[in-house]
Amino acid sequence: MIPASEFCIHHNIELSFICSLQDSGLIEVIKTEEKIFVPINQLPQLEKLVRLYYEMDINLEGIETITYLLQRMNEMQQQISRLTTELQLYEP
Repeated sequence: MIPASEFCIHHNIELSFICSLQDSGLIEVIKTEEKIFVPINQLPQLEKLVRLYYEMDINLEGIETITYLLQRMNEMQQQISRLTTELQLYEP
């Protein structure tokens, strides 16, 4: 786990942004005795969200929408792959 405060210093962002992402359900953090930690497996997602917010100037609601649509697209791609595999079983 990475302390959220160190991540914020390294990326020059505010801790409140990470708290907002966690409140929105976009990332998972672990809170212990007034400290917030980011699990290692959440770092790629957090870095992507930081870029969307700070570099592309997309607000939190926009990020929520983008994340939802990307998840839906991924689910649909998996479903298409599964259906394609099943269809190949019936083709001569």
